[in-house]
Order: sequence, then C-alpha cells, then structure tokens
Amino acid sequence: MIDPIKPYPEPAKPSLGKSEDSPKVVSTQDLFAGARVICIEHEGEIYRLRITRRGKLILQK
Repeated sequence: MIDPIKPYPEPAKPSLGKSEDSPKVVSTQDLFAGARVICIEHEGEIYRLRITRRGKLILQK
C-alpha cells in the first residue's frame, strides 16, 4: 500500500566506505565549500576541478 505522505520509495543511498570495494562519496558542496574552482595535487601534478555555469564538472591539468 502506498503511503499518501510518501508516494515514492526512498532512493537507494550509496554506501559510504563500508567495504573495500565501495568508493568514497563526497558531495560537491562539501568539496568546493562555496568555491567554483579547487586545485587537486596528484603525484606532484596540480589539477584544477571547476564547476561550469551549467553545473558540469571539468578537470584540467
């Protein structure tokens, strides 16, 4: 029976690091903290991750 207050079931949530096979999930709100661009250092190289005006993510070396 469908609950009139909740007509649709809750979407499945990703597991947050509960097993070795599951990736870590980080929200862009937490990652960017209000900024539009962040820099990521990986193996001595700097990468820029930015949010476009349309809300897409672009990673540049």
